Amino acid sequence: MRIESIQPLLRILALVLVTTAAHAAGAGSPRAGEIITEVGSTKTAQGETVQYELGTLFVPENRAVANSRLIGVGFARIKAARPTGAPPIFILPGGPARSYLNAFTDEDAAAKKQLAGVFPFTAAGDVVVMDQRGYSKRGEELLVARPRQPLDRPRTLAADAAELVKLARDAIAAHPDKDLAGYTIVQCAEDVNDLRRALGYEQLTLSGQSFGSQWSFAVMKLHPEIVARAWLSGVEPLDNAFDMPSHVFTVLQRIAWDADRAPELAPWLPRGGVMEALRAVHARLASGPLRVKVKDAATGKARTVVLGLEDFRASLLMPPEAWPAFVLSLYHRHYDDWARAVLQERQAEGSPVRLIAPLIDSSLGVSAQRAHLLRTDSGTEALGMTDFDALIASADAWPTPPMEDSLRLPVPSPIPVLFFHGDWDTSTPIDNTLGMLPYFPNGRALLVHRGVHHTRAPVFEQHPEILPRVIAFLKTGDTRDFPVNVSLPVPTFQKPSFTPGR
Repeated sequence: MRIESIQPLLRILALVLVTTAAHAAGAGSPRAGEIITEVGSTKTAQGETVQYELGTLFVPENRAVANSRLIGVGFARIKAARPTGAPPIFILPGGPARSYLNAFTDEDAAAKKQLAGVFPFTAAGDVVVMDQRGYSKRGEELLVARPRQPLDRPRTLAADAAELVKLARDAIAAHPDKDLAGYTIVQCAEDVNDLRRALGYEQLTLSGQSFGSQWSFAVMKLHPEIVARAWLSGVEPLDNAFDMPSHVFTVLQRIAWDADRAPELAPWLPRGGVMEALRAVHARLASGPLRVKVKDAATGKARTVVLGLEDFRASLLMPPEAWPAFVLSLYHRHYDDWARAVLQERQAEGSPVRLIAPLIDSSLGVSAQRAHLLRTDSGTEALGMTDFDALIASADAWPTPPMEDSLRLPVPSPIPVLFFHGDWDTSTPIDNTLGMLPYFPNGRALLVHRGVHHTRAPVFEQHPEILPRVIAFLKTGDTRDFPVNVSLPVPTFQKPSFTPGR
């Protein structure tokens, strides 16, 4: 590691050590709502110097409990290039269990690219990048070890639920000094409001991707008066924590349309295309599990992996350019690559699970009506219930309290919202945005054909004229100059790893 790459981390460590020592001595103990900051600078991949503040916000771990202990939540702020009079842009990361602060503290190429994506928005106002409680190097990262899964039986919904119940018990046992009931989306929303106050802003603009959009919806629901406008992508409404299987299946159909016409895949395609191959593999696995012998990369020994229908359903949601080749390989009875991937996943004993995700998701859940729609949806025949069954079944084992429908269900809002959503998004289907639009009469959606879950950067790369329009929206809230849709090019699809016809 280069010396200069560790300097930002050393600054953070020094600040934390000094703060901890002061608190231990009883001097300068932080109070709820207070912040500590340091100043730093870094360079983008283009060589631009960026000045920033890196800080920690102190908040109650559980605001519902008197004298709750304080925890730290990290944030960074880049001041506007010049005063604009517009509210600051609060960037809320996805996940749950994602952080963008490595863009300020690390020197790797991915972090520089991430920072370069944030910097243009300083033309609209101050930019504040915020961590999530329970997943912040400026505070705490709640983790627990993942148990090893057996190889001699296929994945099942019952086994998934039992594993999550055990994980919840392990999490509680591993963190006896923490109030895990405080890690909910409501507490996350209150953290945003506390940081706004601590930084001296009256209002803010929200920028949320994936869970960041869900987090933004919670802020708009609980504190609409502080939100001037919002820019949301990979949209996840509060009652859509679990995707409707038929909506996801429709995304696969859209991808298959282009895959069936891709010359690189033609030699492996059956009559009826990729979706016919998917149906054939589904029927084969529905008749009984497969036993596949492969070499364990870790030990070099041969291992037998039992693969079933739920394993197949859970494996389908991969990048659009990859899953057609995956399905075609199984259609032609080439199972080795799949078995090796499942072997590695099941045997990943001790790999950390980021607890903030199941804590928030089990608490938020879905309304009773949506739970009924999920379980009776026609798409469960193809995709099953792996996305939601286990978490719903294990919800009572997690310590976070259940949210009310008054939070989950949408209500009309005058807040101007700009939606970006790709129709190739299998993580949060485009139906999520289409369902929310009627509730935001001042909203506008940019629908991105062939856009995937993270669609902002590809849109700006292929349609650079969109970026200044987004910056204008962040500054003014005006959406009148936006197109309704744009298209991205057809990707080059991955090929199966074997010669066609063999």
